[in-house]
Amino acid sequence: MNQHTQSAGSKSAPPADADYLPFHPAPSRPAFKVPAGAVDAHCHVFGPAALFPFAPERKYTPVDAPAETLFTLRDHLGLSRNVIVQATCHGTDNSAMLDAIARSEGQARGVAVVSPMVPDAELKRLHAGGVRGVRFNFLKRLVGNAPKDAYVRIADRIAGMGWHIVVYFESHELEDLAPFIRALPGTIVIDHKGRPDLAAGVDSVTFSRVLDLMEDERFWIKATCPERLTVAGPPYDDVVPFGRRLVEDFPDRVLWGTDWPHPNMTSHMPDDGALVDMIPRIAPSEDLQRKLLIDNPMRLYWPEERA
Repeated sequence: MNQHTQSAGSKSAPPADADYLPFHPAPSRPAFKVPAGAVDAHCHVFGPAALFPFAPERKYTPVDAPAETLFTLRDHLGLSRNVIVQATCHGTDNSAMLDAIARSEGQARGVAVVSPMVPDAELKRLHAGGVRGVRFNFLKRLVGNAPKDAYVRIADRIAGMGWHIVVYFESHELEDLAPFIRALPGTIVIDHKGRPDLAAGVDSVTFSRVLDLMEDERFWIKATCPERLTVAGPPYDDVVPFGRRLVEDFPDRVLWGTDWPHPNMTSHMPDDGALVDMIPRIAPSEDLQRKLLIDNPMRLYWPEERA
């Protein structure tokens, strides 16, 4: 598969950052055949910037990664659905994500980023457009000091909509963040395994704090981003014990996704086919694979189809 459709933007699109790594141009076809109906529960779309400009306050400028390229990748990997997460480069303008959902023929849902002053009408529009959650980012390199007061106001606004909250943090900051996160209402989904320190091991204090959160049944977690967390590099052997612990300990509240197009990777760009081939390493049985790839994301994002 050749993915060199990333230059779809016009001449007016801003150039990507000089050190920004573009996504893999030709990912392999996975050896692992995912079960029919599998969901990529964490991915993004960027632009095309000529149609959906990046936010002026963004901390990075990516290459275009439009909906048609995402859906081509979905089909190439054998997946069926996508959950598209709003990234910081688009700020609170969710237009590119909503456009992708609208073009998915019901096969995509979204997680938005909104301001505490978002009008009720806009929240209703987002819901009608397929949004089922909001993302709160605590990474200083992306948002500076997290606007906790704003997050509380947003959480209160969406509490009655059936949406969930996605939280993105560094595990070494969880000791301070945990009381705030626990106080948020409703279902809470932890991004990227809680970004544990892999060098410290699966029994580390920082990862244990993530597992402590998961003991509360309101919490879900994404067994995602081995390429972002690894110390050893491909084939990401050092990440496998963390993902497997989550899948085996919390089989009904764990999700999987590609994180395509892998924004802000600095060391290497992963092969998405190889990421799919990691699934049986963290979910070794067919039952665990079905829960990870189908039952759990469908229950969270398409509950109307599971009734």
